[in-house]
Amino acid sequence: MDKLESMRAFTEVVKHSGFAAAGRQMGLSRSVVNKLVAQLEADLDVQLLQRTTRKVSLTDTGRAYYERCVDILAEVAAAEVAVMQLQDKPQGTLRINAPMSFGTMHLAAAIAQFMARYRDIQVQLTLNDRFVDLIEEGFDVTLRVAQRKADEALVIQELAPIRRVICASPAYLKRKGTPQHPDDLAEHDCLKYGHLATSSQWQLTDQGGQLLSVNLRCKGYSNNGEVLREYAIAGIGIAALPTFIVGPALKSGQLNIILADYYPPPLTAYLSYATNRHLSTKIQLLTTFLQDWFKQPQWS
Repeated sequence: MDKLESMRAFTEVVKHSGFAAAGRQMGLSRSVVNKLVAQLEADLDVQLLQRTTRKVSLTDTGRAYYERCVDILAEVAAAEVAVMQLQDKPQGTLRINAPMSFGTMHLAAAIAQFMARYRDIQVQLTLNDRFVDLIEEGFDVTLRVAQRKADEALVIQELAPIRRVICASPAYLKRKGTPQHPDDLAEHDCLKYGHLATSSQWQLTDQGGQLLSVNLRCKGYSNNGEVLREYAIAGIGIAALPTFIVGPALKSGQLNIILADYYPPPLTAYLSYATNRHLSTKIQLLTTFLQDWFKQPQWS
């Protein structure tokens, strides 16, 4: 049994008045936290907590043990920080997950430079376009391109704003005409991120900040932005995509921005990791490196 991890679980249950809340704080499931505390009680051969369906409370023995645990864990944390500050060569493995397009087009070069700078750190970079639960799937860090959402179990570190535009090829616009208002999109072939079961709508914002829901006539779907970009360049239809994907095609004239006064709500590229990893030197180094790398992003 990992005695320190069990002690941490016990103190978090007390602090947050429950196993589920403690699990969110530690980045663990409720059942794992419960097992850690039960193992601790079995090892000590005492009952530390009174459990009912409504609440968790300390026994007298548990209260005395809790006070000692708090002191011990504070000393351990201080020792860990001291060691990290003295460590000249951070080492070990970083398991990172990121979206496919952003990963291949922009993150890969950054990670290559990160590994060149910190040669004793090994990076396992996994790319996919589905939602990943980093705690359940064993990742240290995830990079997401999305609208930021608060999560008590995660630390969020912003990297860069992501702008999206509505665009189409000159050939498509010559053949089908150029929409002058979002309502015109119902008469055009559109390309949607997702699959057939998703809503055939775009959420657009006008210059006054008003949010519009626009009905679409969808010609093609994909869960990958680079695929939709190629569809758009081929003249299949109109796409709403991040400039980090379509930037080169816009500059070369393969795609044109349309409905410039209307745009999908902006996204953010950000790192997330479990709150119990905030003292990790490797994660701190990666966060600082990527924030500096993407300080002035190449896309507009």
